[in-house]
Amino acid sequence: MFRRLSINFWKFFLSGNGMTIRTGRYFGRAAALGAMVGLVTVAFHRMIEFFHDFVGLERIGQSNRWVLLFLPAIGAIGGSLIIKRFSSLRHARGTDSAVYAYHHSDGVIPPAVVPVKSVASVITVESGGSAGYEGPITLIGAACGSFLASVLHLDGRARRILMAAGLAAGISALFRAPLAGAIFAAEIFYSSSDLEYDVILPSFVASAVSYTVFACFVGWQPLFAMPDYSFENGMRLFPYIALAFAVTLGARFYITFFRTTEAFFTRMEMPAWGKVAIGGLVTGVIGFFLPDVMGPGYAVIQRTFSTPDATAISETVTRHWPLHGFLLFFFLKTIATACTVGSGGSGGVFAPALVCGGALGAAVGIGFEAVLPSSVGIHPASFALVGMAGFVAAAVRCPLTAIVMVAEISGNHALLLPTMWVCGIAFWLNNGWSLYRSQVHDRDSSPIYS
Repeated sequence: MFRRLSINFWKFFLSGNGMTIRTGRYFGRAAALGAMVGLVTVAFHRMIEFFHDFVGLERIGQSNRWVLLFLPAIGAIGGSLIIKRFSSLRHARGTDSAVYAYHHSDGVIPPAVVPVKSVASVITVESGGSAGYEGPITLIGAACGSFLASVLHLDGRARRILMAAGLAAGISALFRAPLAGAIFAAEIFYSSSDLEYDVILPSFVASAVSYTVFACFVGWQPLFAMPDYSFENGMRLFPYIALAFAVTLGARFYITFFRTTEAFFTRMEMPAWGKVAIGGLVTGVIGFFLPDVMGPGYAVIQRTFSTPDATAISETVTRHWPLHGFLLFFFLKTIATACTVGSGGSGGVFAPALVCGGALGAAVGIGFEAVLPSSVGIHPASFALVGMAGFVAAAVRCPLTAIVMVAEISGNHALLLPTMWVCGIAFWLNNGWSLYRSQVHDRDSSPIYS
């Protein structure tokens, strides 16, 4: 009796009505990839911590501030020389490079990306370069997926799926946002609302495993700490319309200035290290007067979220930086990021986009808090959080990722309604604009489906 039941169970489990052997292989590959990317991300995170403590950017800003003028240039030169010396990568620009590889080279990314991009990016950013780590980690995760596919001798389609799942796993771990990372891998390849359906389930598995491995070493807390705001007044949706327009205009400026700066440095006839040195010097001059623009810029966002009481947050935000202070930070952060990454420096533009969106959101929130009755319940911190999502939805063309990510990185799920509202409007208003050149409009526009 028991033997007959066991045979019937395995027949069902491995049959078309249950789980096929092929499905089990996909699950095993995705899980193995998630574990690999999780461990690589732990090593990457430890490297960030080491260089952060070694360089001590905050200490330098307090004791020897003049060093900030030259430190970003030195770090950018170091990162550029590392990439030139140890790798002949055609496309090593981060997320854009991963998107390009997906559409044009069947997901093939050299494994040399992992150590080279890791070290170069950490040196650049921790030396004061205005950039983020999402670009490097997406390319590193994608390279892990491409490497695993090569080891297993998989075809182009399977390699692309594993490459995308590795990309998702990297974002999930480093941002501590497993669901957002999995959705990101489905959205990032297209500038429209189209999705890459084949990668969703493998990305779920790889992201879950990667996040779990990373959290076992680093911790389970979200990237930021923020109180649980509630949305209890429908009148607040009207101010959020203004926020959607603000982040859309901000995203267009961010994209335009970045691409203009990138084209300017591309036309310059000088070695790569010379270009990043100029970009680093511009960043250093800005950082000398406003050190908060250096690095990813997370300290600005955390400052708006750090106080546990809502009223105290509003007072802290307004006292530290008034409305024009956040607007000034937005413009200077955009310039510094464009000079750091647009000149060829190693780093991502996604994280600075989050920060810029948060600054615009805080500015809009401060403005409405000053003119609207207190009964409406406007808090700059909630506008900062929703502004982060709206900016990413508009600039990166990933609205679902933006909605889920800000909830996961802040631990606050009570603002999903205004976040959906702003992301939907901003994504629609900014149609035709994208930060990533390698994105195609939809599946029919991709070379892999033509």
